[in-house]
Amino acid sequence: MGDSEKDGKVTLYEDVNKERFLSEIYPKRVPAVLRGVNIGPCVDLWTTDYLCQKGGNRQVKIHVCPITQMDFFNKNFAYRTLPFDEFVRRAAEEKHTDFFHSQDEKYYLRSLGEDPRKDVADIRTQFPELADDIIFPEFFSPSQFFSSVFRIGSPGVQLWTHYDIMDNLLIQVSGRKRVVLFSPRDATHLYLTGDKSAVLDLENPDLERFPKFCQARPYTCTLEPGDILFIPALWFHNVVSLDFGVAVNVFWRHLDPVFYDNKDPYGNKDLLSGQRAMQILDRALKTLDDLPVEYRDFYGRRMVSKIQQTVLDKELP
Repeated sequence: MGDSEKDGKVTLYEDVNKERFLSEIYPKRVPAVLRGVNIGPCVDLWTTDYLCQKGGNRQVKIHVCPITQMDFFNKNFAYRTLPFDEFVRRAAEEKHTDFFHSQDEKYYLRSLGEDPRKDVADIRTQFPELADDIIFPEFFSPSQFFSSVFRIGSPGVQLWTHYDIMDNLLIQVSGRKRVVLFSPRDATHLYLTGDKSAVLDLENPDLERFPKFCQARPYTCTLEPGDILFIPALWFHNVVSLDFGVAVNVFWRHLDPVFYDNKDPYGNKDLLSGQRAMQILDRALKTLDDLPVEYRDFYGRRMVSKIQQTVLDKELP
């Protein structure tokens, strides 16, 4: 582990090629910022005017939020539909003349497949006129490719902390992003519901509600235009757009396809084995409901002890 990893900063690597990524960076299974990788002319081309011209007036489904911090649990945002060029213009503004709720509202696009219930997002399919401007780093086999998600957000927009089950590259094309990440080993400190953390405010967390959160160790980085963030599967991440920003996430299946849920166009469902294990655990816990509290506590502790002894890997970073 490098010095920057020890002090909570994500390590920055410059001029990374495929060989270096696969031999030096990828095996560590920790996040890394890659700078100087050729991602094509998109960094220079993708201005708001260019995006509006190329993307045109096709309809896109977006998140609209009255504040910068989006809350998935309390659903403080609404889904709305706008022509793509109108959405881009609004997202780039600080104050809006046209708006749904208020002139300060924030916008966020996470591109979807043609049929979001079964089709994955791929910028080459949904936005082919823009896809030619961006080069995906060839750090994985084309047969492993899963999706490429086009993302555009207003200045200040913050997404909730979550994990993905696949490795991915966050390609920052324009604007800057601040990213806070947590190791998978911090799962017990993040108050999870599914793949999302209930701790929304990372700067000023409510430690009365979330006392264990102070034990979680954040890793941070700021992405500049042209930077790529490698996010290994299961690493939690929280993203803030410091400016109006455009990015593309590229996800790939790094495990055998048999492990993944084929009915998962978003790529955020747990691995099939993980889903089954959690269902079995829920049933096991349910069988203890009729016991007196001291027995539930006793058998619960035995279950925790068995998991610690047989599943948890003490050697992981």
